[in-house]
Amino acid sequence: MTEPTTPTRVLCIRHGETDWNAAGRWQGNAPVPLNAIGRAQSAALGRYLAGNGARLAALYSSDLPRAWQTAQAIAEALGLPVQPEPRLREIDLGDWQGLTRDEVLAWDADRYAAYRADRCNIPAPNGESRAALRARARAAFDDIAARHAGQTVALVTHGGTLGMLLESLFGDLERPSLTNTSITLVERPRRGNAWRLVRASWSPHLDEAPLGETW
Repeated sequence: MTEPTTPTRVLCIRHGETDWNAAGRWQGNAPVPLNAIGRAQSAALGRYLAGNGARLAALYSSDLPRAWQTAQAIAEALGLPVQPEPRLREIDLGDWQGLTRDEVLAWDADRYAAYRADRCNIPAPNGESRAALRARARAAFDDIAARHAGQTVALVTHGGTLGMLLESLFGDLERPSLTNTSITLVERPRRGNAWRLVRASWSPHLDEAPLGETW
């Protein structure tokens, strides 16, 4: 098999804004759609990519509505199909899904303290750990990168998922605020080389800074 001579590049895109984002509600696996702002952000991202000659070999997305709708806007602008990848879903927050941080603290303070004390290994009640999220997100990323060696592809995913993917690639790095519809670009020259973080949380298509989120 001939080794590609061009780098493999992956555009990791966070979904557009939802009403739950605006209210500070934890979405997890809930099927929350984009709001009007999120739809406009996604359309602007699609126009930006098309206008700047983005040539994607493939477009993958989490199958949750907020990511899928974002990916569809990109797909329409670029004339590409969206390929579902459920492993790019957001973390499952179990019993805390749909709540705000203040609501969790008022209702479930002890379990939240334990969750915060071991942020990678202790899941939300009836939910998923960050370690499990990191493993499935990295497995999806590695499979897609191997499938598209030497090409440029895009993944539409979620703030928590993208954050844990970045940790799996680059270790304990300073955490950028992963804003809605931002692009985080990673690349590697060839198989076996280390991945390089080229640009994090970049939103050149937006006039105003979107809501931010750390992981």
